[in-house]
Amino acid sequence: MLVAKRHHSRFVFALFIVATVAFICSLYFGVVAISPMQLLLLLVSKADAQTSLIVLELRLPRALLTVSIGCLLSCSGAVMQGLFRNPLADPSLIGVTAGASLGASAVIFTGLNASFFSIAFLSMPATVIGASVGAAFSVYFIYRVSTRAHYTSVTTMLLVGIALTAFVGGITNFMLFFADSETLRRLSLWRMGSLDGATTISAIIALCFAMACVAVLVAYAKVLNAFLLGESEARHLGVPVEQAKKILIVLVAIATGFSVAFAGTIAFVGLVVPHIARLFIGPDHRFLIPVSALGGAILLLVADIFARTLVSPTELPVGLLTALIGAPFFIVLLIKPRRLAMN
Repeated sequence: MLVAKRHHSRFVFALFIVATVAFICSLYFGVVAISPMQLLLLLVSKADAQTSLIVLELRLPRALLTVSIGCLLSCSGAVMQGLFRNPLADPSLIGVTAGASLGASAVIFTGLNASFFSIAFLSMPATVIGASVGAAFSVYFIYRVSTRAHYTSVTTMLLVGIALTAFVGGITNFMLFFADSETLRRLSLWRMGSLDGATTISAIIALCFAMACVAVLVAYAKVLNAFLLGESEARHLGVPVEQAKKILIVLVAIATGFSVAFAGTIAFVGLVVPHIARLFIGPDHRFLIPVSALGGAILLLVADIFARTLVSPTELPVGLLTALIGAPFFIVLLIKPRRLAMN
């Protein structure tokens, strides 16, 4: 199943083409049909006002946000799997997803979700602020508990993340129990993940942040490769282990919190995409991170297209479809090598 190393660049290019096609399809499909000719006219500024509004103000920002969130979640998963040396690790293990969810859930529960806060020229929903605060607090708490004498234990971080996730889950369920019907529905829908709140500003911010995040992670690819040998071996190779762990963990936490803040809880992308990428190209993070980024963008774009069209004009939560699309494919890939080994 592994792609030969000499073909890695071609594989990345092929994925880029698939991602581009999926991006164009996300502009094409929706409640209102947009023909290919209308898209072409839009490129030369000759499209009608309705087409321009639908594509430029609604679908394009949503597609850009989808690509950004997909890249962030899948790259975060690839980094977590490299740090923990476990192909089944994902960003939710360190509790950031739970913390961000609690912050946003608290905003919705208290009725502040309709509020907006202005920072400079930005106007952000209160749920984004709440999720960001929750994610930041989770990172700070987990890092403080896991650090002793200038040494950060990845194992302790994992255990604290699991405990924090369980604790936060209890608080969230407490809010669900006391919420009225309307608040309960809002909480439930937000926790399933949605991309319908995309705006031009949020899409641009997300895209810039995703590009910067992927660039930094690619720069740390050789460090992550050294981590695969173990922390002691990485030190012998001259890797500043503690500094690298701190930077990578904080970056993953920020990326995960950012994703949850803007799109809610989207399951399975951070687990399945890097795992599948590793099955195809191996553990070399120089190629694994770009492939994971493209794979995450493709998976989330496809899931979002189905979310908008399956029961149109009603929209399904995209988090439901990432699990429905990703989980069966993931299971098939896990079962197939066993069958080959048995034959």
